[in-house]
Parts: sequence; structure tokens; C-alpha cells
Amino acid sequence: MRIKEFSFPVVVEWLGDTRVATRVNGKKEIETSSPPEFRGKDATIWSPEDFFVGAAASCLAVTLSGIAERRGLPLHGLGVSGDGVVGRRDDGQFGFKRMSLRVVIKTDAGQEELAREVAQKAKEDCLVTVSLAFPIELEIEIETAPATPA
Repeated sequence: MRIKEFSFPVVVEWLGDTRVATRVNGKKEIETSSPPEFRGKDATIWSPEDFFVGAAASCLAVTLSGIAERRGLPLHGLGVSGDGVVGRRDDGQFGFKRMSLRVVIKTDAGQEELAREVAQKAKEDCLVTVSLAFPIELEIEIETAPATPA
């Protein structure tokens, strides 16, 4: 049996200073630069570090929404916030040490346990988070809609 493989090509072109254009064929170009923490001059431009944490948070969100649909979990709202921590790692390299992802799921009353299961499964199945070689802390918050009168 042949295992599927997928390719995700990206092209980056230097624009000057610490700015680059990040391109994917058929998609909008995104200007990228060093963050202010690493001598970037424009805090309004996305940094590679922003993309990195954003990739994990957005992957978790889209994975969770797909699993929720397959498992029959009603979603009335979904938010994921992420925070990646950079510093000196145990291997001596300066890089990402850990990441925390906070999931807020809004669903029907009585669906709290399923919502937690779906969030945990999404963390296990998210392509980005399973590809990272450092701890991913997951905090799950469930908000419920008031019970509908019968």
C-alpha cells in the first residue's frame, strides 16, 4: 500500500532590510519581517514566529471543526488562542521551547464531555501540532447555550 504524500511549496523573496514577500501560487502575498524582539522595525507586519504559532492555532481550529462535524458536536462558536515561548532549550539552541493553545468551544448544554473529547482528538490529529518536537499545553474551556425549553 502506498502512503499519500502532499507538498506545500512556498517562495520567499527579499524586499530589503528584514522584510520578505512570502508567496504561495494562487494565494495573496504576505509581507513578513523580523519581529521587534529580533530587531524588526515594523510591529504591524507578520513575523515567522507569528506564522509558527498561528499555524498551530489555526490547524487546531480547523481540525477541531472537522472532527466536531463528523462526531455530531454542535458548534455555536470556536476560538483558539496560542502563545509560543522562545528561549534557550535543553539542547543549547535558542528556539521555541513550548506552546500553549487555549480552545474555547461554544456548544449545546449536555455536550460538554463530547466537546472535550473532540478538542483532545483535534490536538492528537492536527498536522502542525503533532509535527512539533516540544510540549503543547492544551487548555479547554466549554461554554454552553442555555437549554432550550421543551
